[in-house]
Amino acid sequence: MISVTNLKQSFGSKTILDNINLTINKHEVCALVGRNGAGKSTFIHSLLGLLPVSQGTITINGVEVNKKSQDWKRAIAYLPEKFMLYPMLTGLENMNFFAEAVSKKADQERIETILTSVRLWDDRNVQIKKYSKGMLQRLGLAITLYQDSSILILDEPTSGIDPIGRKEILDVLKSLHDKTILLSSHHLDEIKQVCTHVAYLNGGKMGKYTVEEFMQSQNLGGMGS
Repeated sequence: MISVTNLKQSFGSKTILDNINLTINKHEVCALVGRNGAGKSTFIHSLLGLLPVSQGTITINGVEVNKKSQDWKRAIAYLPEKFMLYPMLTGLENMNFFAEAVSKKADQERIETILTSVRLWDDRNVQIKKYSKGMLQRLGLAITLYQDSSILILDEPTSGIDPIGRKEILDVLKSLHDKTILLSSHHLDEIKQVCTHVAYLNGGKMGKYTVEEFMQSQNLGGMGS
């Protein structure tokens, strides 16, 4: 689904990503982990085609990420850490606005199904300026899910959210059995709950582990800890 081969990204004389190789297979949920400044955002922006690849290749569903072809974009949906929404509009109005950006006419039945799945249907007619941060993140996730892409890239989807809000987001992620997900996260407990693998970025290098392997390699204890 996602294949990265010998990816190198530099800014000036500083190498941020140094010959990265990573494969994320269909239906894997892979956490992207690294210290602040390790290059996680650079890696994500490279996957999304927002940063040109200086060396190496990235393929999404077998299609290379480059300016010559846009086919890979249909397979991928991105939820940034801060999703820009319209505070004076209701949840449903925001959903319709972004849905119509994807298709000429919003599918109301699909919108109801998705808003129900993220527990926002009952609050659909409330202006989102009255939403909690957790509700806003769930609305952003709903908008991302409307695209019906097979691959989701989620950047810190539970950042700054209270424990109840985090649980609600994680419950939604656990239900997405038909998606391939790359999830940037600092929270080891949520990685244990929802992820199958970890892509660990450190010193410009990346290694891929099962969650159990990662916990043991970092002396963080096993899955039962």
